[in-house]
Amino acid sequence: MAALLREVIGEVLRRARTSQGRTLREVSDSARVSLGYLSEVERGRKEASSELLGAICGALDVPLSRVLSDAGHEMAGQEHAAATRAPAGTANIDVSTKVVIPQVVSMAVA
Repeated sequence: MAALLREVIGEVLRRARTSQGRTLREVSDSARVSLGYLSEVERGRKEASSELLGAICGALDVPLSRVLSDAGHEMAGQEHAAATRAPAGTANIDVSTKVVIPQVVSMAVA
């Protein structure tokens, strides 16, 4: 199963915090977010609002755009890995497949 966006964002935030050698308490105090809630966000259990993400990113001195970009790259990598290891017999759409959808013809009723 593919990871949820909130899980990947949490991983990116945790990596940023730990790479700075900071504790949850330090970042939660700086971001004015409860320690428990920040922990839940990092573990991917809570879906953080954009305001909350902005506060956490501000406390970490990491641009929100960087967190979202990193999360997007990680998700793309996970999706690619999942697609390349799809089991035999799994229906994959061939990019060369063409579908023709006939035009709808309306008929006037008198």
